[in-house]
Amino acid sequence: MSSDQAKVEKSEQEWRQELTPAQYDVLRKAGTEPPFSGDYVYNKAAGEYRCAACSAVLFTADTKFDSGTGWPSFTEPAVAEAVELRADNSLLMRRTEVVCRTCGGHLGHVFDDGPGPTGERYCINSLALDFMPGEESSDGGATGAARADATSAE
Repeated sequence: MSSDQAKVEKSEQEWRQELTPAQYDVLRKAGTEPPFSGDYVYNKAAGEYRCAACSAVLFTADTKFDSGTGWPSFTEPAVAEAVELRADNSLLMRRTEVVCRTCGGHLGHVFDDGPGPTGERYCINSLALDFMPGEESSDGGATGAARADATSAE
């Protein structure tokens, strides 16, 4: 959470009123949307991905890549402090859960099989995100996501 963004605390009833039932299941109950069903799986536009519950900036298109897993994947958060990582031993697996530091909403999981220098793949539910389109990059019009996809295909 950035120093200028206050922590968001609401009752479960308030979250139920503000989120769709599917968003509530993912963000508040740590659910998972079916693979390849989310709005942002194939999105390659420039912009920011914000928390669907509190609007905190979480990821940017520059770090998005096509992992082939069926969920939007990123190499890193927009700002490290935007997310919190927690141990998740549910479903008889050891994973690392990714939550929004501002509102505590479940976003997805991070795995150590990603590309690039970090080797991380932030596997995030589309239902946990709102996309805010941004400007095209100045390197001939290709967005960061398009560059990342082209790189991952090589």
